[in-house]
Amino acid sequence: MLRCLQLGKKGLGSTAPNPIVGCVIVHQGKIIGEGFTSPYGGPHAEVNAIASVNNKDLLSSSTLYVSLEPCSHYGKTPPCADLILKHKIPEIIIGIPDPHSKVAGKGIQKLRDAGCEVAVGLEQAACREHHRRFLTFHEKQRPYIILKWAETADGFIAPESAVRTENPAPYWITGRASRQLVHQWRSEEQGILVGTNTVLLDNPKLNTRDWEGRSPMRIILDKDLKVPHHYAVLDRTVETLVLTQSEDEEKRRDGIVYEALDFSGELASRICRILYQHQVQSVLIEGGARTLQSFIDEGLWDEARIFRGSVNFEKGLKAPVISGHEVQTRMLDRDQLTIVKP
Repeated sequence: MLRCLQLGKKGLGSTAPNPIVGCVIVHQGKIIGEGFTSPYGGPHAEVNAIASVNNKDLLSSSTLYVSLEPCSHYGKTPPCADLILKHKIPEIIIGIPDPHSKVAGKGIQKLRDAGCEVAVGLEQAACREHHRRFLTFHEKQRPYIILKWAETADGFIAPESAVRTENPAPYWITGRASRQLVHQWRSEEQGILVGTNTVLLDNPKLNTRDWEGRSPMRIILDKDLKVPHHYAVLDRTVETLVLTQSEDEEKRRDGIVYEALDFSGELASRICRILYQHQVQSVLIEGGARTLQSFIDEGLWDEARIFRGSVNFEKGLKAPVISGHEVQTRMLDRDQLTIVKP
């Protein structure tokens, strides 16, 4: 099962809205096949694992391990449970049930009804951690939310505006290794979200140019549609969703999706509802301070990834305030990375 999880990670960033499932087939104590979920629209983990078995005659006396319950419905591909039954695989070991309303135990029942021996719950905690994005989306009806920011040694995330006005050059808090890691993170999530001020001050691209992998959907909070059309986030090279309160059609750009958002109170909850409707299973929130703090204050976050650089600003915009338990702290060159969970 741990090998299933190793395999499943290979699909991170490409399978959504499908989960990152891993599958291993064992015959007389030896692995004879393995696979993981293909990019969305392609075969599931079980299909790839069965296809990798050279001698299909061995399947009728093998055990199939899979991190998540096999599907039992037709989607982009046929049901995996049917394929397992077709090859007469007698024993199936499942990490955790699938909470998706179209599955939700039906795959397990289908296999059992056909006479298969099915066990559920092997390495359950590890499987839930592995599938945390998929589970959060279907169990809580919202994306898995990762907060990310970099703060100086004295606790600021940006210099004061007067300093920026005098010298508009980028004020890097972290080093190259940390910035490249952030691009890797972007490739692993479905969406990346920032507020208006972050866009206007930094004109960020919000893509994965320093890492191989797909760029996430850009999600921009722009209450009054202040972001000029020539800014990088509106260049239409990446799927982009703008959440706004403005109804001014002249300020909208073709090729960009706009959704109405009420910016008064419980902002984070309203954002989550819209992202759920757009099937965004995970989102990396990169700023600014007010946007990050709104998710913290509403208790809508699943992990925070906080860099602390070695520079000092002495004054400026204070970093968000968060409380939780540290699950990891490590150094990247001179930067300290701390991962916090609620």
